[in-house]
Parts: sequence; structure tokens; C-alpha cells
Amino acid sequence: MPHFDAIVIGAGQAGNPLSQKLADRGWAVALVEKEHLGGTCVNTGCTPTKTMMASAQVANYARNADRWGVRTGAVSVDLPKVVARKDRVVGQSRAGLNRKVEERKTLHLYRGHARFISPNEVRVGEEVLESERIFIDTGTRPDVPQLEGLRGIDFLDNASIMRMTEVPEHLLVLGGGYIGMEFGQMFCRFGSRVTVIQRQRQILPREDTDVTEALQQALEGEGVRFLLGATTTHIEKEHDGVALNVEVAGTTKTVHGSHLLVATGRRPNTDDLGLQEAGVQTDQRGFIRVNNRLETSVPGVWALGDVKGGPAFTHISYNDYQIVYANLLEGKALTTDNRPVPYAVFTDPQLGRVGLTEREAREEGRRLKVGKIPTAWVARAIERDETAGLMKIVVDAETDRILGAAILASEGGEIVQILHAVMLAGAPYTLLKGAVYIHPTLAEGLWTLMESVTAV
Repeated sequence: MPHFDAIVIGAGQAGNPLSQKLADRGWAVALVEKEHLGGTCVNTGCTPTKTMMASAQVANYARNADRWGVRTGAVSVDLPKVVARKDRVVGQSRAGLNRKVEERKTLHLYRGHARFISPNEVRVGEEVLESERIFIDTGTRPDVPQLEGLRGIDFLDNASIMRMTEVPEHLLVLGGGYIGMEFGQMFCRFGSRVTVIQRQRQILPREDTDVTEALQQALEGEGVRFLLGATTTHIEKEHDGVALNVEVAGTTKTVHGSHLLVATGRRPNTDDLGLQEAGVQTDQRGFIRVNNRLETSVPGVWALGDVKGGPAFTHISYNDYQIVYANLLEGKALTTDNRPVPYAVFTDPQLGRVGLTEREAREEGRRLKVGKIPTAWVARAIERDETAGLMKIVVDAETDRILGAAILASEGGEIVQILHAVMLAGAPYTLLKGAVYIHPTLAEGLWTLMESVTAV
């Protein structure tokens, strides 16, 4: 039985760097991966989706070039070429990750499915690996709802939709979350009619209503159609597509489309890991329970990334690796407590977010100050003719510290990280009121945003 200093199950954005860094310290490390290195981010998430969204944005600029006084001919999308470009970028990332593994002589890659047979033993195929330190980074997969008729059709998920080489005539998107919004706008820009069916009464239900309404308005301006407060009850296959029976405001209607994308959330890859053999505890949804140092209920077993629940972002997975490595080998005592989490929804305009929403801050009973301006007040946005959206900041009225922010603008994901840095420094929002900003930039809008902050 091979014995290792560490076993890492899953080669995602926590498992990859952790296994490499441990190997660099001379540890004998087993890295177990049943598919491609890189996890969701490289293979079916961040890298491929943002590559294809770049093509969609170019198509949108070309189609609307007259807005900027530029003449173009008829615009169409060569989807096979878009997909080939995406595959090239993904392939380059995979190759780089494979090289990093091959370069490390004490890092042993096992291709296959891992399953616990005891707290310190893992079976991969016919081989049993042993270690006193095991790290789980198996991520998540699409959570397919139990809807009548769904299993009888060839529906799409976030991975299969990026393999399509023909633009859908009418794409139905089941789910109005982050994935649904990004793919909905992408394929609308590729030339599809798009209808989003959302059970809740707003898209992106975790966000503040004023922010989601502004985003919805921008997407509707491009032709995306929304059915909100709509409960899907039945799905049927048709000779030329699919039909969804939905209930909206007490009435039943049928929505017809050529293709269906199911974007109703994610579930953890834990049901076939043999966690019960190791004594690792999970919650009701199957996410692994961890403490603030990412340790599970079993000494010597950690869980990192999406598989433990919480914010499901690549950068959180990487930060999980940083926390575990620092605690294990650098003698530090880092935890996940009180880390403000920046993230972005890569629609156009982008929604850059960090910290609490206004609704969450109010639910905590805090006294607040709030600032909000339309993106149309920002000179750079006017010059670019990209004025959709708003900027919003939520401040603790007693300390003047930033609790959260939402930047819905063409580069909202970039701008919000300035506010994230101020939050990390523990500085008051007033620090930015006296700052000098480059003119004209989108970040310059933060000065006007700070001036708008008032008690509410």
C-alpha cells in the first residue's frame, strides 16, 4: 500500500496549487483526478465561458456599431469557430497544469475516482493509498431538478451548451441565477431568441432588487425575455424542440423553444466519496461541514473549495488553499472568518459585488448610510456610450466602514475591487472622498458615489 505525506482528491483551484506547493516542500503527494486537471474553472466554468463571452461582446459591438458612427455589414456568428477558440484556450490551460505536475518528482498523479475506505485510506481503482493528511477538493456539478418530463429530453447544462456548434433558434433558460444570466445574454448576442424562466420574482435573488432591476432592464434592451415568478410544472419534447408548462400568477401557460438550458444551481460531488467510511460529516444538501480552518469532523481531513458550501467562486477555492497551507506549514492561524468576498457576474454590464447587500445589512439590524448613483453620471461611461447600470455602496453609520458594494457597469468587476481593498484595510469610506482619480476613468465614478452617501 503506497503511503504519502498527503493525498489531494480533486485537481481544482485549491487542489492543484496545494499539491504542487506541498511537493515543492519535498512531500510525497498523491493527486487524484478522474477527469481533467483544473476543475470546473478551467474546463467548464471561468475559462471557457469568459472566452466565449468575449466573442459575444465583439458580436454585440459589431451589430450595434452605428451607435458609435461606424459602418459595418451584416453581422453573423461562426459558432464552430467560437467554440474552437474556446477549446484552444482551455487546452492551453490544461497543458500548463499537466506540465506543472510532471515537473514535480514527488507529486504522483492518479487518474481515477477516489473513495474513502477509512479515515486515512483512499481507494483509486484497484489501488489503496494511505496518508494521515487528506484534502478534499471535488467541487460541484449541475443540480438537475426533479421535473416531470425533464429526463426525457436532451437538455443542456453549463458544460454541454459550450459544445454546441449551431446557434439555437430559441433558447429557454431555466433559472435566473448567475449562470443563467451569463449564458442567456451570450446566446442572445450570438443570435438566439432567449427566454429566462425564473421561479423567484427577481433575477439573481441574493442581490438587492434595485441592482437586479437595472440589470434586467439592460438585458431586456438587448432582447432577452423574462418570465418571473414562474413555476415550471411539466416539460415535453416536441418534434422541433421543447415545451415548458409554467404557472405564472395563478395561470398556466406553455412556453415553446428549440433548446433548454437547465441552470438551477449546483450540488456537491460528495455522494460517491465514501465519506461515511471516514466519518466525515455533511449537511442536508451533501456539502462537507468544516470549521473556520477548513478542517472536517475527522482529524487529518480537510475540505476546500465549492464542496464545502459557501461562496462558490474560484478565488475562494484558491484562498482556501492559502489558508490551509499557511496553517499547516507556515505556523500561522488563518481562518475563513470575516473575509469579505468580492465576485462578479460577467454580464454586460458586469455586476461587481463585495460584502453585504443593503437587505442583508438591514436584516442584521445595523444603522446604515447608503450611496447610489446611475452609471450614466460617470464621464467615461458617457464617452463610451455604455451607461447602463448603477453604483451602490452600503456603509456602517457608526464606523463609516464599508459593509458592501455593488457596481453594475461595463467593468464593474474591476471597479469593485478598489472598495474591497478599502474594506481589507479597515478604512472608512471617507478615505475615497479625498482621493485623486485619473480622469476620465470608470473608477472616477467612485468619487461621486462617495459624495452621495447619506444616512437612511
